[in-house]
Amino acid sequence: MPRKSKRLTFAVLATGAGVFSMLQSLIAPALPTVQHALHTSQSTATWVMTAYLLSASVFTPILGRVGDLVGKKRTLVAVLLAVLAGCLVAALAPDIGVLIVARVVQGVGGALFPLSFGIIRDEFAPAEVSGSISNLSAVIAAGGGVGMVAAGPIVSALDYRWLFWIPVAIVAATVLIAVAYVPESPKRAQGKVSWYGAGLLSAWLVALLLPLSQAAHWGWGSPKVLGLFAAAVVLFALWLTVEARSRTPLIDLRVMRLPAVWTTNAAALLFGAGMYAIWSFLPGFVQTPSAAGYGFGASVTASGLLMLPMLLAMFLSGVLSGRLEPRVGAKALLTTGAALGALACGFLTFWHDAQWQIAVVAGLFGLGIGLAFASMANLVVGSVPPEQTGAATGMNANIRTIGGSIGAALTSVLVTGRLQPSGLPYASGYTHGWALLALLCLAAAGAALLVPARRHGRTTAPATSGVTRAPAQVR
Repeated sequence: MPRKSKRLTFAVLATGAGVFSMLQSLIAPALPTVQHALHTSQSTATWVMTAYLLSASVFTPILGRVGDLVGKKRTLVAVLLAVLAGCLVAALAPDIGVLIVARVVQGVGGALFPLSFGIIRDEFAPAEVSGSISNLSAVIAAGGGVGMVAAGPIVSALDYRWLFWIPVAIVAATVLIAVAYVPESPKRAQGKVSWYGAGLLSAWLVALLLPLSQAAHWGWGSPKVLGLFAAAVVLFALWLTVEARSRTPLIDLRVMRLPAVWTTNAAALLFGAGMYAIWSFLPGFVQTPSAAGYGFGASVTASGLLMLPMLLAMFLSGVLSGRLEPRVGAKALLTTGAALGALACGFLTFWHDAQWQIAVVAGLFGLGIGLAFASMANLVVGSVPPEQTGAATGMNANIRTIGGSIGAALTSVLVTGRLQPSGLPYASGYTHGWALLALLCLAAAGAALLVPARRHGRTTAPATSGVTRAPAQVR
């Protein structure tokens, strides 16, 4: 087997990124089982998700930048080892505290996204980059769907610990292949890691995401929530000041202000809000007993199967976008993907009385996710200098996650703000939530329309350390 194989390199990148994406959603349907097995409370069990979210948000842009500086393969292997260790500890965790720590370690794997995009850009021929990024984005998007579909059968047939044992085996094999066959990228950014900037970035992300994820338990008007939001604003302003003055910033703000980058990030924020909220609340809707006036009383496994059309559509549309992008442009695909998300949520607002309707809507939203994921990555990669790929795509993934946290928090307010005597939400809470998500996805389509059209030739990047010339804007 050749030492340098593009197919093998892509297989490693797709496996690693796909496993991390799967871990995002795989544990969510099993949280009640984890809570019971480890003898803990519901509020404590939710930290299994929160710890993962916070860790991924912190490490994704930081390690993306580290990869740009010290080598993407070296950083990729280190990140895969962290994911392997996190899954192994989680599989053996004797109590909820150890499991939460393991999820923090697993969150390091968020850096697999920007590192993978960077390796593709460095190692693949220019004509292959767009299609390869689209295919990888399809795997990333589908990974979340696999988690939703597979969790129920795995827990029912085996045990919740196998949600981690299976990734242990997959990631271990991936590490061995990565060490042997993935080439080290020759392109490096100049400078060093701004650890002060990294600390401030971590601080404002945690101060923002922690209250968004815990406000349902703490209360939106509680001192903890309001204090953390205020801290997030102050820390964000301080981070912007430090990064703007740094000779070697962690995240080059001048690159973030490139028209194709900031408009794509705006679309990512809004579309992420709709996407993650659908993933979070649609399974709960179909699992609600029909006695509540809606829902189907579906089991975890059955609700996962209703998400299967979304999984298939995400993968197919993501792969298809790689073929369409050279013809219609990434901007058109992002706009179409966000519009499909808005259409799906709009249908869901009025059309949710039968399980087949849920399946159709899930498939429609999946088409939108696949197109949007692939086009966002291509727009960012095609608009920044090669040595900024990891940091820029890491921030794009992070902004999408921030949007997801905001969307899930707002939807939670609508769904759980008023409960029936049985403790179940009213149907109107869900319909209002779907309507909000439709508006958010529609706004994402509007942001996508602001992405600059392709300009032929090359444009000069802002004068900054390690940045020379930026490629032409992507369509």
